[in-house]
Amino acid sequence: MRIAYITAGAAGMYCGSCMRDNTLVAALAKAGHDALLVPTYTPIRTDEADVSQPRVFFGGINVYLEQKFWLFRHTPRLFDRLFNSRRLLRWVSRFAANANYSELGQLTISMLRGKDGKQRKEVDELSNWLATDVKPDVVVLTNALLSGIIPDVRRVGGAPVVVTLQGDDIFLDALPGADRRACIDLIRANCESAAGFISTSRYYAEYMAGYLGLPRERIDVVYPGISLVGHGRVAATGVRPPTIGYFARICPEKGFHHAVDAFLHLRRTPGAPRAKLRVSGWLGDNNRAYFNAQVKKLGAAGVTADFDYTDCPTHADKVRFLQSIDVLTVPTTYREPKGLYVLEAWANGVPVVQPRHGAFPELIEATGGGLLVEPNDPAALAGGLRQLLDDPALRERCGRAGELAVRERFTAGAMASETVAVLGRYTNHAAPSSSPTVRDS
Repeated sequence: MRIAYITAGAAGMYCGSCMRDNTLVAALAKAGHDALLVPTYTPIRTDEADVSQPRVFFGGINVYLEQKFWLFRHTPRLFDRLFNSRRLLRWVSRFAANANYSELGQLTISMLRGKDGKQRKEVDELSNWLATDVKPDVVVLTNALLSGIIPDVRRVGGAPVVVTLQGDDIFLDALPGADRRACIDLIRANCESAAGFISTSRYYAEYMAGYLGLPRERIDVVYPGISLVGHGRVAATGVRPPTIGYFARICPEKGFHHAVDAFLHLRRTPGAPRAKLRVSGWLGDNNRAYFNAQVKKLGAAGVTADFDYTDCPTHADKVRFLQSIDVLTVPTTYREPKGLYVLEAWANGVPVVQPRHGAFPELIEATGGGLLVEPNDPAALAGGLRQLLDDPALRERCGRAGELAVRERFTAGAMASETVAVLGRYTNHAAPSSSPTVRDS
């Protein structure tokens, strides 16, 4: 099957959606499918081999200039491609995290209007390239915010378009109310031309059906999977203090402050183990003050010696970090639709303690790979962490259960196989009856 995956770069961040998309397309290619990962806005960033196409469509610089200035809506294509240089887009990405959401709202509305928006020539370029150069059997958009191109992709090339739902509400909820409502109306209208939808969890399928007004029966669920290359349990060497790990982007929505508060609560609890807190994940300049405020709390409590932050820019660094901790927690304040870091912890035999919301209950209840606690409650989180740290047998049992589940059910290959089974229904490449059934219950 020839599949065009249209993904959105995350302005230089390590983004869970980009990483999932990259892993999926690599697995599809390994399985023999002609799969292309096409970046938009900015190049993607991943700690695995980047399989995306070198050409970036809807380059962030051009999209912004076309939004602000009439002249740039009529510049020659060669001129536009100068601004779509990967090197230039990566450089500009450093400043994108500080964008004003009032401006982003109007830009998003324009993008969702497709050929009726200010980025019409960008829509023409991508649609024509897909129709004449790629000629895919199916086009997959990796978020609904890209849905403005659906009508033109269908008109020019005729290929069915499938939309992935994996975090669109997080961006939309940050927009001003009027802009958010306009965006949702446009997404709903655009998606009337979509062949179907794929969600990364049952929770998110049900939530987004209501949020966007989509028919739930048209949303298939395919859980994320990870490449197991490099991952694995290692035998402990020497003696180390019990170690709590946090591995995710350093930001309020990932709940880093809750992890810090739970650690402090644990350290103040009589009889609790003298644990260490190890932290890693992408830290952008826009969250530097937030990070420093959390470190200051640790310093005021006199536990700085038992805390460390380490950068993990490569896949090998990430694996070494995960193998150095006893339990992982990423206590998100939002309802996480994927939870890749949970799968990565399990791949290394590390149990997790996560809030009882989003995709976490599905993952943990299906695997036994950890504990669920009340969301946004550092004391409850501290209690869950202590339960695992105080009970080596429980910790070992949860870690083993998670590791077995990832290796049996949450691999990149399983994700690719189940995705093909869904996409095949919208093309003439239907999967044979022996193919794995897509988990959708």
